[in-house]
Amino acid sequence: MTTLFLAAACSSAAPHTESPTTAGPGPRVTAGDRTADGADRSLTVAAAPATAPTAAAGPPGTGRRAHRTTLTVSSYDSRTGRAVLSNGPSHQETSHTGSSRTGSSHTTPSPASSPSPSPSGTSSSGTSSAVPHRAAVGDVIASAPAPGAPHGLLAKVTKVLGASDRGTEVQTEPATLNALLGDGTAKGAVPVDPSSFAVDKLLPDVKVSWAKAGDLRVGPEGATVPLGSLRLDVRAEVPTAEGAPTSASASVRGFVQVAPRVDFAYGGTRADATPGSAYLGVSGTWTSGWEVAGRATASTGSPLRIPFARLHADPVLQVGPVPVVVDLDLTCYIQISGDGRATVDVEQSLRGTFTAGGAFGTSRGWTPVSSSDMTSTPVHASVSTAGSLKTALGAEASVGLYGTVGVTADLAPYLRGEASGTVSGSVGAAPSSSRAGRAKDGAAGAAWGVYGGVDLSGTLRLQLSVFGTPVVHRDIPLGALHREWKLAGGTL
Repeated sequence: MTTLFLAAACSSAAPHTESPTTAGPGPRVTAGDRTADGADRSLTVAAAPATAPTAAAGPPGTGRRAHRTTLTVSSYDSRTGRAVLSNGPSHQETSHTGSSRTGSSHTTPSPASSPSPSPSGTSSSGTSSAVPHRAAVGDVIASAPAPGAPHGLLAKVTKVLGASDRGTEVQTEPATLNALLGDGTAKGAVPVDPSSFAVDKLLPDVKVSWAKAGDLRVGPEGATVPLGSLRLDVRAEVPTAEGAPTSASASVRGFVQVAPRVDFAYGGTRADATPGSAYLGVSGTWTSGWEVAGRATASTGSPLRIPFARLHADPVLQVGPVPVVVDLDLTCYIQISGDGRATVDVEQSLRGTFTAGGAFGTSRGWTPVSSSDMTSTPVHASVSTAGSLKTALGAEASVGLYGTVGVTADLAPYLRGEASGTVSGSVGAAPSSSRAGRAKDGAAGAAWGVYGGVDLSGTLRLQLSVFGTPVVHRDIPLGALHREWKLAGGTL
């Protein structure tokens, strides 16, 4: 998630010590916020249960605030906007947090029973039990992932087409969250279950590990992965410069370990029916370590990017009575660039915290949010012969709601080695290392250096209007951010 794995800056300062239970940045929305009439409209934000109930709200002026119902989405056609709704208990058998690529098992619920009106004034906190409800024109519904809607459904009923033994068929159009959340306020950060990620391995030597509460651990590193973390280990051979000796064969190996959280905030509806504030982002802790060895090159002269794993999760947040489906996608990759002349042997570890997302305020509109506090430790570094080599163990990440992309980012922590003249230099970080303590040698006046760094680029996308905010008519760049620090080097 690296997303996730988004960072605006890295430094060698001490890691940030923010409590893991603290909500991510965003609008100033606190529990206990009250409306002008003194009513408490604060909504809790938590992980939704495995079978999150559907929420519904009536059109403005009806007094039917968002509440949990027994409605379930039996089927949905995204091309036509038609859905079949059943008024009965859900029989979906798989967790809502599974990837859409894995599919879901669903048994058609029983036909709708006699209609029961939605009670007026149902608490917006969502603490009441689900009540029977028959969909009507103008109703807005929110559902966790369902057949035909693998990323959940947020829709407004525009026409009731009729009933069948499967339920009630309705015509729908896209809706926005403010139609359900109304004047409520919410802010919270919810950890993403590491077991909910579907992982597509794109290289043969990729290993996946995770650990979660209940002493559930999976993978070769499962015994050492902290609770709530997902870890990917990769090893790959990379292209070697033409004519390079066999001893200069190039390879990359390393791991990425992340414990992501989804940050969500909503600041209540204003008089013009738009939210006063909103925030969506991802944050968490990040640890990575990798090594590059040999004399690599990019065959085309431009950086060579090698994806090694794609990950996807659809965590569902319970915001009061409303299930809010978040889409997380991550593609982890190795990137190589160099002139094929320098031979390097470099290791580095990186750890810290990260935050990235988009914040909406009435005065500034949508603005990007990104930050990190990471420390870098060189385990070992050496470079020989003149030339340059740069490798990145990075990730392309996106976060959005109900299948739409809201924030995209490309985070690329990297290692870079370069040398001028005829040089061979090495620095070992620990006496126990077999390579530690080697002397620097080479021609007088030659220089060498090994550097760590982070590159970040990305955008805010117009689909963030799902909150009910004004549409963003253009992508808003996060900005191309760059940070580099020296790991080892010298002049001989």
